[in-house]
Amino acid sequence: MRFIAKFIFSNILGWKLVGSFPKDLKKYIVIGAPHTSWKDFPIAILARSVDGTPINYIGKDSLFKPPFGFIFRKLGGSPVDRSKSNNLVDAIVDLFNSKEEFRLALSPEGTREYVDKWKTGFYYIAKGANVPIVMFAFDFKNKQIIVAEPYYLTDDMQADFDHFLNFYKDITPAKPELFNNKNLL
Repeated sequence: MRFIAKFIFSNILGWKLVGSFPKDLKKYIVIGAPHTSWKDFPIAILARSVDGTPINYIGKDSLFKPPFGFIFRKLGGSPVDRSKSNNLVDAIVDLFNSKEEFRLALSPEGTREYVDKWKTGFYYIAKGANVPIVMFAFDFKNKQIIVAEPYYLTDDMQADFDHFLNFYKDITPAKPELFNNKNLL
């Protein structure tokens, strides 16, 4: 499967993976941005397969309904009901704490639409579970998936978000007009 993913990712689509997901860390959060197109998901799944690191993700519950829901589950996904007011952050922190090995990918924008600010759930999950964040960028201009070194959060949320902004500020997403690269918090 990895060979096929690499062939499609590199030879057919012309993308390259810059960096790799940490193999020595058993737990971390991957934030994938800028998330502006439906194309981000299949490219991310291919990049994850090329790298060979098991990474789970969550998505809106409508994706997991028949007839294709089983595919999203098979690819490591879990549904989230965004219409209910539940404490998803605490539930995911508990999930991290209950597992020996767990890597979770999230989109900090929470949507493919333009947002003024990122959602902060990923940040509070990382804080609560005491895990680092690995940044993952979709650079459509250069056809690259860029994976950063793990970042360990500080006690200064603004400084942490400035660090994220610095990483993503020069990335060109599929739809640049939908990416706020000025201020994330």
